Amino acid sequence: MLQEKRKDLDAEKQKRLLQRMLNELTRSRPDLYYQATGQIARQIKDYMADGASLTADERDLLERLTVRDIEVLLSLH
Repeated sequence: MLQEKRKDLDAEKQKRLLQRMLNELTRSRPDLYYQATGQIARQIKDYMADGASLTADERDLLERLTVRDIEVLLSLH
């Protein structure tokens, strides 16, 4: 039960972090809004790899996500 709550908490943190990164990317790329979720997920993954401003804990939380995971989390908000 505790592990389930931890997973839910991690998923919520991941969603918030992804939304923050999406907002950062949208500022520099206004056309991002019109792209498919899969393309946006790939750009977020690239943004993370290129040194997005993340703490070590945030990076650990997001590193294990695949492009598909990011796509699913973005579509759930």
